Amino acid sequence: MDRFQEMQVFVRIAERHSFTQAADDLQIPRATVTNLMKRMEERLGARLLERTTRTVRLTHDGEEHYRRCVRLIADLEEAEGSFRHAEPKGLLRVNLQGTLARHFIMPGLPAFLERHAQIELHIGEDDRLVDLVREGVDCVLRAGTLQDSSMIGRRVALLEQVTVASPAYLAREGTPHDLEALASHRAVHFVSSATGRVLPLEFAVDERIENIELRASLSVSGVELYTQAAIAGLGIVQVPRYHVDDALADGRLQVVLPDIAPPPMPVSVLYPHNRQLSARVRVFADWLSEIFAPFKMRG
Repeated sequence: MDRFQEMQVFVRIAERHSFTQAADDLQIPRATVTNLMKRMEERLGARLLERTTRTVRLTHDGEEHYRRCVRLIADLEEAEGSFRHAEPKGLLRVNLQGTLARHFIMPGLPAFLERHAQIELHIGEDDRLVDLVREGVDCVLRAGTLQDSSMIGRRVALLEQVTVASPAYLAREGTPHDLEALASHRAVHFVSSATGRVLPLEFAVDERIENIELRASLSVSGVELYTQAAIAGLGIVQVPRYHVDDALADGRLQVVLPDIAPPPMPVSVLYPHNRQLSARVRVFADWLSEIFAPFKMRG
């Protein structure tokens, strides 16, 4: 292996804090990883990694060398990526929010993999915050306002949202016709996995956002549970329209306050700020933009 490949291995070990996980990510034997690091440290005359029984940490020299290696690898990938005819290849690890993955991504995935036959795609499903560097993930797809300043975000969609409740709930509690009337109603609380806080209901009024917190007897942290709670008549919720199209069509849910809509929900691809956007991530992000294009603020 050449020195560039040594740098790739070193960076992956530093980010994964593990020789074994780095070897798995790069699909090379663990013994090869160990020998490469031994050779690199001997050539540089410096100890780069501190090994314990549980983890691997960078030494002071290792931290300096890591920053240099990240820049060099990014420069080379950018140079290679400038040749647009070069076919992206290799392992691409992504993490997707579950409902987005099932509704938008999976139906079109065969076409993406046929178009980019040299990419090997590994998909994880999560709503939680993912440490991309530590967990060896190249990019994530998330809905909502971006919170993590250590990430670079590329917005791929703005999805229409609706306020909904079940006919049984509205028959029992009445149908609100303005925000003042809404105050006496009950919501299902959605707890953000990113902050641990309950998200308020939001309404776009005269180019500003009104946040309204209603009482609730149920709090959930999963999108599927959130929707099912509304269908069960437990309160008012706000969700992207695509997620409740079927329930609206068959009458299990009704739109509440249709003239005072929630703000649209942004959907973004995120990747670490210290990484050059690789050709693999770039083509995946471009494809996501294509997939979401027909669903941007429809209706």
